[in-house]
Amino acid sequence: MVNADTVRSIVGIIGNCISLGLFLSPVPTFINIVKKGAVEQYSAIPYLATLQNCMLWLLYGMPFVHPHSILVLTINGAGLVFEATYLAIYFAYATRNQRKKPALILMLEIVFVAVVSVLVLTLTQNYEIDHRNTVRTLIVGILCVIFGTFMYASPLSVMKMVIQTKSVKYMPFTLSLAGFLNGICWTAYALIRFDIFILIPNGLGTLSGAIQLILYGCYYRTTPKDDDDDKEVQMSTTAVANHHGGLNA
Repeated sequence: MVNADTVRSIVGIIGNCISLGLFLSPVPTFINIVKKGAVEQYSAIPYLATLQNCMLWLLYGMPFVHPHSILVLTINGAGLVFEATYLAIYFAYATRNQRKKPALILMLEIVFVAVVSVLVLTLTQNYEIDHRNTVRTLIVGILCVIFGTFMYASPLSVMKMVIQTKSVKYMPFTLSLAGFLNGICWTAYALIRFDIFILIPNGLGTLSGAIQLILYGCYYRTTPKDDDDDKEVQMSTTAVANHHGGLNA
């Protein structure tokens, strides 16, 4: 008989694969930036938000915080590399004025995660090891849930636009479906060996993905079949800003 841990690992691996696809979705955008030699109107904010989320979940998955979280480490480690690469390209092709705000935010994010890491490690050092990991998991997990919840609020503006315009051209079906499946995988992962900190943001991600699919079904027929360039721009932004299920694993 297959035990629960094996099933959980299989579900987590599937979630990792879907999450990897979501991390790769902005690649066409950055190829376009390199070709044009300018970031134009692209925003760095979604990538900065994803980077911070990855850093916090990497901290959460560390053996000295939440042991036995290898799948959390692998996907968020990959996410960290991708987002750092995207931001490096952004900074390379952005103007001086375009770099200022993102650079400040990036510095604040790194300082924030560093401070959290130091405080979590030092202030809990005198606890017994089992209690120490429980307290560390609680502190870092709460931060992950807070930031993950904020990030899951980001699709609301896109969903509002869909309802107002009766058009889904700014909400690509494949990304909405991938985000929904991703949320399901990581929600199941969190339920098999109960982890409320993974469950909450990914439960919200599943709900968000389900609503997007419902809206897609409602407004697909009323969507104009043009403006492919606009769709490509929004697709890259939506992929990062709206689908963070794998990042929250």
